[in-house]
Amino acid sequence: MTADAVERESMDFDVVIVGAGPAGLAAAIRIKQLAAETGKDVSVVVLEKGSEIGAHILSGAVMDPKAMDELIPDWKEKGCPFETPVKNDTFLVLGPEGSIPLPVFLMPPMLHNHGMYIGSLGNVARWMGQQAEALGVEIYPGFAASGLTYREDGSVKGVIAGVVGVEKNGEQGPNYSPGMELNGKYVLIGEGVRGSLAKVLIRDFKLDKDSQPQKFGIGIKELWQVPAENFKPGFVQHTFGWPLGNSTGGGTFMYHFGDRYVAVGLVVHLNYKNPWLSPFEEFQRFKHHPEVSKYLVGGERISYGSRAITEGGWQSIPKLTFPGGALIGCSAGFVNLPRIKGSHNAMKTGMLAAEAAFAAVTEGRQGDELTAYGEAFKTSWVATELKKVRNAKPLWTKFGTALGIPLTGLDLWVSTLLGGFSFFGTMKHKKTDAKSLEPANKHKKIVYPKPDGVLSFDRLTSVAFSFTNHGEDQPPHLKVADMELQKKSELGVFGGPSNRYCPAGVYEWVDDGKGDKRFQINAQNCVHCKTCDIKDPNQNITWTTPEGGGGPNYPNM
Repeated sequence: MTADAVERESMDFDVVIVGAGPAGLAAAIRIKQLAAETGKDVSVVVLEKGSEIGAHILSGAVMDPKAMDELIPDWKEKGCPFETPVKNDTFLVLGPEGSIPLPVFLMPPMLHNHGMYIGSLGNVARWMGQQAEALGVEIYPGFAASGLTYREDGSVKGVIAGVVGVEKNGEQGPNYSPGMELNGKYVLIGEGVRGSLAKVLIRDFKLDKDSQPQKFGIGIKELWQVPAENFKPGFVQHTFGWPLGNSTGGGTFMYHFGDRYVAVGLVVHLNYKNPWLSPFEEFQRFKHHPEVSKYLVGGERISYGSRAITEGGWQSIPKLTFPGGALIGCSAGFVNLPRIKGSHNAMKTGMLAAEAAFAAVTEGRQGDELTAYGEAFKTSWVATELKKVRNAKPLWTKFGTALGIPLTGLDLWVSTLLGGFSFFGTMKHKKTDAKSLEPANKHKKIVYPKPDGVLSFDRLTSVAFSFTNHGEDQPPHLKVADMELQKKSELGVFGGPSNRYCPAGVYEWVDDGKGDKRFQINAQNCVHCKTCDIKDPNQNITWTTPEGGGGPNYPNM
């Protein structure tokens, strides 16, 4: 039975928003603010697949308050958890044992973190949810949007959400519910990176036909609580170099905030070539470096998680609107890679889309394109910011870390001083991250050290600290199109990289008892990072949303 043939109850709203992250909640708040200012009645619903608002949100996070200043100017008085102002901003180049500091004063102003705040983006989202509900926004956590509905003219009408009770064999179980149709005059998609609905919309409406391939990274993060003597509130440390090689882009972060919390993490660019590389294992190695371990020793790890990050920037932004709705936040890819920040841009694009949607609804329109949003984006400070850094990723990719980083710094200075001009013009992204992977026989196998259980840990132990869970009776939400291709190519040619790029131990090649290998998917472990959907060399794996409420439950991440 197809989704179209299933009879469902429906609810109608003026605006349906998918995703209760910074973008979606900023959009909901802004619509309700405009409604209050004009005396209009505009209904807004926000759907969130996590068990609660913030459950699936993971970020560094050093946050730029710029968008919040615009959205809720009195956020300090209202208790927004931008917890700790940045006090000490440090950049290091790491070697296996030592480090070289980089002079912060020589860096372009945009890379400075003074005036920023360290905290939990998940907790900021939780607070934003409270502000939205106080304005009359309806929010449904644990309600996964798994499909789209369309009008007769082909415009997006709404989403299908809340489907539960489908068993492993695909049959309807005793607790089956077909979910509901939540229809709106406009639908705003704020699912985050590589969202399943956004992926369909980009493909079907050819939103990326005039943009370059999106690029991604994988971010892996732990939250520690450390002894008082190791804690430096407001301390920010970013590093380049070890443990990653020159040809593998990425870097690390460490932020001290709140109640003796230290957020520590690694970002690896997913255009790496070596299929033997494991971002998770590189992160475990990194924590043993003296510049990191001295803060963590004697502390306690309290949370672990991972997510993909959009890195394509200006060149990779798709068309933002389609008939009946728009892409906002990381669904479109507004992360500023050199700054390692995107929540402020996500919020601002949500606000811009909200203003366009509010105007359309109050004019009596529905189902058309919110062209005003696309035009407003082009003249916004988000566009200005992303234009300045447009060559950071291509320079890093082309020249490697040792030369790419200085060239990026030079380019950012020129772009800052000359209003966006670059001697490099606008460089291109040549390959998808999936096509960047090379056959296993071109690279030497990497042997990683065993975890010590003090600073470094194994994958399954780590997943337990993500508090992830999925119903055991659900069908796997990770779909492999061709198992024979997976065996022949992913294993036979590339050496089974899914076993290494997945930070949650979802994929394994195991003995089948007959002298052969079979592909095992431990979907229960999935932390919804979407890396498999991005990095599989044959694009043979598709990430789809599981039942609502499944996945990680991140505390203070």
